[in-house]
Amino acid sequence: MALSTRSKRFVLCTLRYGAASNDILRVLRHNALPSIKTFYGVGGQPLYSACNFNPRGCDASILLNDTSTFLGEQTAFPNINSIRGLDVIENIKMKVETICPGVVSCADIVALAARDGTVALGGPSWSVGLGRRDSTTANFTAANADLPSPFLDLQGLSNAFGKKNFTVKEMVALSGAHTTGKASCAVFRPRIYGGTDIDPSYASTLQMICPRTGGDRNLTNLDVTTPIVFDNAYYFNLINKKGLLESDQVLYSGGSTDSQVSDYFGNPLLFRMDFANAMVKMSNLSPLTGTNGQIRKACSRVN
Repeated sequence: MALSTRSKRFVLCTLRYGAASNDILRVLRHNALPSIKTFYGVGGQPLYSACNFNPRGCDASILLNDTSTFLGEQTAFPNINSIRGLDVIENIKMKVETICPGVVSCADIVALAARDGTVALGGPSWSVGLGRRDSTTANFTAANADLPSPFLDLQGLSNAFGKKNFTVKEMVALSGAHTTGKASCAVFRPRIYGGTDIDPSYASTLQMICPRTGGDRNLTNLDVTTPIVFDNAYYFNLINKKGLLESDQVLYSGGSTDSQVSDYFGNPLLFRMDFANAMVKMSNLSPLTGTNGQIRKACSRVN
């Protein structure tokens, strides 16, 4: 486990409890990986939403349930019926608390689960620095405003990532997280009934899952080729006009990112390397450290 000097509390805990870091990793892998294998919405995607477009950074605010004083982020349009596996994170946190109480944040657990979940599905690994703290609130309005819409064109997508200081190259690499996971009918319906840059047979198949009206929460795989393997098939799909979301297909639609999509399809090792590097950058977006925030006792609520 990579330990960050940003959090003396975590380092002290590791020294005090000796094998605590190894125990924490065992808890993570024992509880998260079987769930990931059978419920594959839990790869890099929690970190993608929890860190990338959160105005406060990687602070686990998305894990907070609604309360009487604020509306959480789980029901924001880009997240609703898309972010899953939160119970897995909660279960890990509960068991980690028995090993090292009040020290390991939910934000760190999300970062570790994203990495290990990706590896479990065949994807690359990367170094995860630790020491994040958890937010004490959530922002429904900001989640709706800052998370990229599935209907964005290439320029809109580039602008959204650019606001977080990601390059276009990193944007295309991070989009490869859609090689696993699912999306709901509501976010791909316009594409399958009105889109022109889509394989007709693929659209017809999706129409059986997603009717013109109703069925908004019906789910289908983001990757039609290898949905439970983290690989470069996502880019193969784009080349064949089988991107599920409009914001997927725009990466290969006659624009400036076409060549990078082709490169990732032709060179899976290049994709793995670029994805891992971009995930390291994402995990370090404006974390709460020091005395900011808190270490939640349960990920779904503040202390």
